[in-house]
Amino acid sequence: MVEQGHVEEIAQVLDGRATGRDSYVDASWRRCVELYGMDPARSEPAHIVTEAEFRSHREQADWMIGAARASLQNLFRQVAGQNYVLLLTDAKGVCVDFFGDDLFTDELRGAGLYLGSNWSEDLAGTCGVGACIVTGEPVTVHQDDHFGNAHTALSCTSAPIYDSLGQLAAVLDISLLRSPSPKSSQNLAMSLVTASARRVEMANLMAASRREWVLRFSSSPEFLDVDPEGAVALDGSGRVIGATHAATRMLARGGSLIGERIDALLGIGVDDLPDLMRDRPTEERVVALGDGGAVFGHAIAPQAPRRPRIAASGAPRRGGVLSGLAGHDPAMTRVLSQAERLARTPVPLVICGESGSGKTKLARALHMASRRGGFITLDCAATGPAEMASALAGRSGPATLLLRRIEDLSEPAARALPGLLDAHPELRPVATSGLAPTALLSHETLPAELYHRLAGAVMELPPLRERQDLGWLIERLLRRRSGGEMRLTPSARAELMARDWPGNLRELGHALDVACALAEGDVIDLPDLPEPPRPCVEELSLEAVLDACNWNMARAARRLGVNRSTVLRRIRREGLRAPN
Repeated sequence: MVEQGHVEEIAQVLDGRATGRDSYVDASWRRCVELYGMDPARSEPAHIVTEAEFRSHREQADWMIGAARASLQNLFRQVAGQNYVLLLTDAKGVCVDFFGDDLFTDELRGAGLYLGSNWSEDLAGTCGVGACIVTGEPVTVHQDDHFGNAHTALSCTSAPIYDSLGQLAAVLDISLLRSPSPKSSQNLAMSLVTASARRVEMANLMAASRREWVLRFSSSPEFLDVDPEGAVALDGSGRVIGATHAATRMLARGGSLIGERIDALLGIGVDDLPDLMRDRPTEERVVALGDGGAVFGHAIAPQAPRRPRIAASGAPRRGGVLSGLAGHDPAMTRVLSQAERLARTPVPLVICGESGSGKTKLARALHMASRRGGFITLDCAATGPAEMASALAGRSGPATLLLRRIEDLSEPAARALPGLLDAHPELRPVATSGLAPTALLSHETLPAELYHRLAGAVMELPPLRERQDLGWLIERLLRRRSGGEMRLTPSARAELMARDWPGNLRELGHALDVACALAEGDVIDLPDLPEPPRPCVEELSLEAVLDACNWNMARAARRLGVNRSTVLRRIRREGLRAPN
């Protein structure tokens, strides 16, 4: 039974009213409704990936599991007998390692606290792992902090684990099936999980840096040699080539340490490192900080050959709100990698793509990743200069201005927009367009000056028919619409995979809505799928179209605006035969 008060509190957050909860909980609730389209009144079961998917996630996380296993075992010993379960997830939120009491295995599986469970926010709603991936910070999501009513009995405390290049690599989570009501009851869990995450990062850095100098430091001499707070790896010239997250926070002041010279960060150079080795008393190994403070340092000389650095090659790992927008599609991976890097900059953006390809969703995800305040949407076709000025009046603080279908601006609005942007420098414009970038640049109502003002960077979303993650999208959208209760027969799935989808994601979503409504039971079969839209040539008989195309199936399918499998199915249904 859904807690009506919980639903009403979520509505309160959507109205902009305070709830007294942590800000990251309120922000996650907003994402669940506004970005992921979730319904708090619907019970979403735990999502368990397939065996093949789990093997893939596990193989990719093998290095991390090895680095984390000792810390997880030690942490589990510390909480033994208190009914805690430990999860290690990858940066996508999939659980790849697990420690829990065998007596509660079935209950833990049912709650999703087990191997193969996917706790990404866009699937599970507000939860510890999902909120940690989005914020990059340790969080506790306690009982009805969770968005979905299926998880409101849980208490989940999660901490991020970063690789040595500063990319989010994993999340360490400690959870309870049932816990005391006060959220403060999990303060100890927070201390334990953050300390364990720090030790995992340290172990990974040390394992990856055997042939370099490593400088470890701590604010207290007592723990310097046994449990330091942070560490950096240095090449022969004294440049940072790896760092733990704590070291980055301590030394970089919000930026990255990679590539920085150690003598620009601390009061020592690479030649001073031997003086900080263990043969000197800990109290004498003092290192000056740039802000006038000091820490105690422990230098470790290059040792044996190391394994290859984990994140030095390949595409960067995506996390946060952008991670749920695509599966394994090269074009979308490039777009989202670019979006991730640009999200927190003030660079104005243009997002191009066919109608229904997800331009507005990407714009909203970019806004949420940017950590800006307000999100203002203007529909360019219906907005003149006066309406535009009125919408922006009284705005203060950094905000995102979404200009939908910028090519539909009227000439007066196009002339007025640059002045309005000058008057509101705190706004970051993000424009969307149904035109290709080259066509938009030469568009008759969009002055070149305005185009270049808006197009600091241009991202082009591929149409659905060209995406290689269509199967992943179908499953993701079907789960979102059915709460995981519906499945496709192989023939229905093949039909959806074969369509051209001129309406892109919007059309696919509508098709799944219809199929869920028409299906009897929990299985969607071919008859449950709506027919694809057909052009007026459909008024001709199928046989006439086939004759006109010399019975070339692909050509007839293109003329009818359907896929080849639909033509073949209708040929069989109508008993047609090709002429000799």
